[in-house]
Amino acid sequence: MSDSDGLQAFLSEFPVTVEMPVAWGEMDAFGHVNNAVYFSYFESARIACFDRIGYSALMAETGTGPILAATDCRFRVALTYPDQLITGSVIEQIGEDDFIMGYAVYSRRHETVAARGNGRIVSFDYRAQAKTPIPARIRDGLEQLQRGR
Repeated sequence: MSDSDGLQAFLSEFPVTVEMPVAWGEMDAFGHVNNAVYFSYFESARIACFDRIGYSALMAETGTGPILAATDCRFRVALTYPDQLITGSVIEQIGEDDFIMGYAVYSRRHETVAARGNGRIVSFDYRAQAKTPIPARIRDGLEQLQRGR
């Protein structure tokens, strides 16, 4: 598979993507990107998804927004400076008051996916400090970004 084939497969799997460089300061004493930094890459894709479906705007209007309940990462390739990354997100599963978002980080330097992960996001009423059902307009946006749709 050529780089463009691998990249095209990645882009077809992840409807929301963010491009970013590896920063020199993200590397640790072992000469590769620190494992905690991958979670900030995932965060960038998660926030881009929230912006796309209007979650950030809804939170400003109503106080209902997303809260990260759990996350994980499976490391595949050690990233180093310099590199250009594409971080993607996709909705994998939608529940009544939560959903699972899948993430991946594609390395242009290595021409492959460097890490994959998931996050469980809960719909949260920040004013009442309690979880709440996913609002209809957010659910519609999530369904549009759901894997296999």
